[in-house]
Amino acid sequence: MALKILDTCINCDMCEPECPNKAIFMGEEIYEIDPNRCTECVGHYDNPTCISVCPIRCITVDPNHQETLDQLAEKYVRLTS
Repeated sequence: MALKILDTCINCDMCEPECPNKAIFMGEEIYEIDPNRCTECVGHYDNPTCISVCPIRCITVDPNHQETLDQLAEKYVRLTS
């Protein structure tokens, strides 16, 4: 599954530089996550780094972009090839 940033984001700038896939970007009002680039850090880290560094816990699973661990791993391979 891709992750998403909730409207409670305070734009603290912690998550964007931590994303190894460059999936996080500044949207019109808050940071957003590109579901086509988000692998939940599969292939890079054991846990999503954006969730680990978020001080207000506003990053969650995006129910509109559900993927299996295998699909996330395949996406990682595509992004890093």
